[in-house]
Amino acid sequence: MINGYENTLTDLIQLLESSRRAAARSVNAIMTATYWEIGRRIVELEQGGEKRAEYGAAVIKRLSEDLTGRFGKGFSKTNLEQMRRFYLQWQIAQAPSGKLDLSALAQGFPLPWSHYVRLLSVQDLKARQFYEIGSITKFQLQIDSFHDFGVRLLLK
Repeated sequence: MINGYENTLTDLIQLLESSRRAAARSVNAIMTATYWEIGRRIVELEQGGEKRAEYGAAVIKRLSEDLTGRFGKGFSKTNLEQMRRFYLQWQIAQAPSGKLDLSALAQGFPLPWSHYVRLLSVQDLKARQFYEIGSITKFQLQIDSFHDFGVRLLLK
């Protein structure tokens, strides 16, 4: 065996696992930011429209049909309504230029989309913030624990 091979292999495994976790977190954050932006655009479209209830439901229904036809699953009326609510409940500052920077926007969403969907059911803002912060901590601990377990298995 080549001198130092096991150490190099272990280092490479850790590097690859770390990179994959970072890539997955990045993709999750970008998609969550994208869903927030979809919600923002739906709200903007509705505000330019007629009576909110009827017009909003018609807009969401049509967007659902068109986006599902183009991209497949993930754009049901329910999902689009959740994106709309997500935007309304997680209002954040936008760049004054009005240009969309998804990478910058994504930094404000450290949790996966499914966590935010679950948090949408929490009506009280302080409670929601409490659960959001707790979720971030728990999510990070789960990632670290999974990583440590994987490394231990590989070193056996």
